[in-house]
Amino acid sequence: MAAPAVLQMVTGGIAAYKACWLTRLLVQAGFSVRVAMTAAAQRFVSPLTFRVLSQHPVATDLWGEGQTQPLDHIEYARGCAVAVVAPATANILAKAAAGLADDIVSTLLLAYEGPLIVAPAMNDAMLRHPATRANLACLRQRGVIVVEPAEGFLACGTHAEGRLAAPEAILAAVEAAARTAPVRPVPDGSVAAVADRWAGQRVVVTAGPTHEPIDAVRYIANRSTGVFGFAIAADAAARGARVTLIAGPTALDAPAGVEGFVRVRTAEQLAAAVREALAAGADWLFMAAAVADYAPEQVEMGKLRKESLGTSWNLALRRTPDILGDVVNPDRKEGLRVVGFALETGEVLERAAKKLKAKGMDFVVANDPTAPGAGFGDGVHRAWLLGPAGQLWDSGPSSKRAIACGLLDRLAALTGKDGAA
Repeated sequence: MAAPAVLQMVTGGIAAYKACWLTRLLVQAGFSVRVAMTAAAQRFVSPLTFRVLSQHPVATDLWGEGQTQPLDHIEYARGCAVAVVAPATANILAKAAAGLADDIVSTLLLAYEGPLIVAPAMNDAMLRHPATRANLACLRQRGVIVVEPAEGFLACGTHAEGRLAAPEAILAAVEAAARTAPVRPVPDGSVAAVADRWAGQRVVVTAGPTHEPIDAVRYIANRSTGVFGFAIAADAAARGARVTLIAGPTALDAPAGVEGFVRVRTAEQLAAAVREALAAGADWLFMAAAVADYAPEQVEMGKLRKESLGTSWNLALRRTPDILGDVVNPDRKEGLRVVGFALETGEVLERAAKKLKAKGMDFVVANDPTAPGAGFGDGVHRAWLLGPAGQLWDSGPSSKRAIACGLLDRLAALTGKDGAA
């Protein structure tokens, strides 16, 4: 079934350019996107950009000019199941809190009656101002979902809180809102709210690559981006799970809602972080990280010079820790469910099934990044879920975020809320 339509509203901040990326992510996730822009937003990004990305006309005014129809401020509000304002400037937050309606976006906010998400982005002083804080508090009290701004370099040159949250985090909030109280059949014939299956569950997710240093500037790594693991963590958190995300080096920010976010670099650091997270208590472990199999035997403190290496280089390597074999299984607590990942480039399901048995996992997710249309990062992918009895689910071609959502749905249907089958 197709995902519902999303009303994406863009206001006038420098972060408006990131809204283009959000539109792309929403479309890739299967949403039908309708975009509305303030006049100030159009100074940063052309409506044509959003029209091309969304494949729909863009609402830009109240008067039926340009691409806009006279009643778009009502029709767009009626036709969308979720609305998101990103970036949300101090001005639009004030209008929304006060109920002002003097342009297309503020009027849509007054006419829209469904789940609303705002992602503030502004100068840190404006964000700290009592009026802005009061407006955000007012909106939260009304049930508006706020995707908190990130900390980083702002357009004014300072390093502070106020940056627009990562588009991936905003997408996760939209996907969660689109699943408001979803009711789906489960195998025993009963009907259950899938989202509730994850509420309160303690979930540990590993994501991204590891970097095994050779010297001060070089390292051994792989092409993992962490998108899939971050998507699982974001979706689980949106469903009410208590999520700890352990991430190798990636360009992604912490998803909204995760309780713990641990950055690591090497396989040994990842193993230590997993051990610590499991010791604190966990119901589920998703081993989505692409851990390097080998690391240099010796790490040079400075930079190795090619002049000293000669015309060839023999780099001595050692095996990295087997996290499932050395860390998880020896002290595995009763009730812990382990979901592993098998990235294979041939005989995918057969190799994944062998890995499932050899590693003592409950489930394994298999995928082939070299298959047509697949690869690393965003885009169309395909995955299979296997259990001891064989294949349990085929995602079909989809985005990694949609696959993460489907995976959690399937696992929720296969197990009870307490983790028992």
